[in-house]
Amino acid sequence: MTFTQLPQNLRVRLISSFFNRIALHAVLPFMALFFTHEKGKIYAGTILMISVGISILANIFGGYAADRWLRKHVLIMSAGSAAFMVTGMTFCLIPLHTPITLFTVFYLFFVFSSDFGMPAMEAIVLDSTTPENRKNIYALEYWLVNMSFSIGSILGGILYLKHQFALFILLALINWSLAFCYIFLLKDDGQKTKGPVHKNMFKDLWNSYKIAIQDSHFVILIIGAMCVSSAESMLSSYISVRLSDTFEPITILGFTIEGVRMFSILSLENTLLVVCTTFLVSKMTNRINNKTALIGGLFIYGIGYSLMMSGNEFYYLLILGAIATLGELMYSPVYYTEQANRIPEDRRGAYLAFSSFSYNGSTLISHGALIIGTFLVPWHMSLLLSAIIFIGISCIYLALYCHKKIPLS
Repeated sequence: MTFTQLPQNLRVRLISSFFNRIALHAVLPFMALFFTHEKGKIYAGTILMISVGISILANIFGGYAADRWLRKHVLIMSAGSAAFMVTGMTFCLIPLHTPITLFTVFYLFFVFSSDFGMPAMEAIVLDSTTPENRKNIYALEYWLVNMSFSIGSILGGILYLKHQFALFILLALINWSLAFCYIFLLKDDGQKTKGPVHKNMFKDLWNSYKIAIQDSHFVILIIGAMCVSSAESMLSSYISVRLSDTFEPITILGFTIEGVRMFSILSLENTLLVVCTTFLVSKMTNRINNKTALIGGLFIYGIGYSLMMSGNEFYYLLILGAIATLGELMYSPVYYTEQANRIPEDRRGAYLAFSSFSYNGSTLISHGALIIGTFLVPWHMSLLLSAIIFIGISCIYLALYCHKKIPLS
């Protein structure tokens, strides 16, 4: 199936998400620098921690709304609100002595608005695909996500310091374009919506998520994903810090590579391999069954990242980075396909919002590893991560292959 043959809603979702992620990753990674420069590290850390909590709440309410209302309406509300908030942020950058607190308020509401529509965006993939073609669609989305991250990071690096105002104008324009795109291009494809069960919205919200929380196999699946994805989160936390402290600088063709640059090279390697080999690996894994591709990919991924926790040689780290990326390319599309196939059709928003806890949990594990790493030597950290990933693989295997699938209708 070619891109033009995909359902219109899916094409709109893939393209709009691509440009939205470019804008977000050109700006949001620099928010820590922005707030630090304006008000100091304590203020920056406090605001970013608050934003994580707001993101979690936005996903919870967004998942509820995605099941109760038409996804098109949820996305229009989300994109329109985000566009308004980022426009406010942009005007705050005009040198009129606008207090930074007003920019902060707009920023926190922008985080909520953007994340509020995420469950509806993810649900559109399930609405517009079948169990047979989801693996290929998730492989395409995985490629688009990494490509958008790369372009966004490059744009941010080029524009943030000297053209900050232009960067925020770009973010505002993209968000307004998304709102109009959803209004005129998204279709109401006969989505089944549910009315509230309780008059009290908070009781109805709890009722919406209660089924997902009581689905023990789905909870185990999310715990497994949290453990596994913590390995990649540790690349930007523990591994980056360890390399900056212990990596012996080397010179290649007159270019000196120390710990921080080594971390950047590993990140670049991951991105380039994903962009260049996603469809090749996907084609290869299509020749084997999903179970073999998923479990095999997870073990390869785990080996790569576990050894990277203690590796300190340039070429050794490059090989381990390639191994970890290969495993990621093998397991990722299969995992998201298998997860999607186990989500009831009438509760997609709630289930997908609940699944986002795997990301927040993996971030907490990686931050915890940074603290634990001050007491353990690197090879002990390799063993610890190996244990965490093994637990994750066991949970995923138990959740996916040791019970009957949830019916999709």
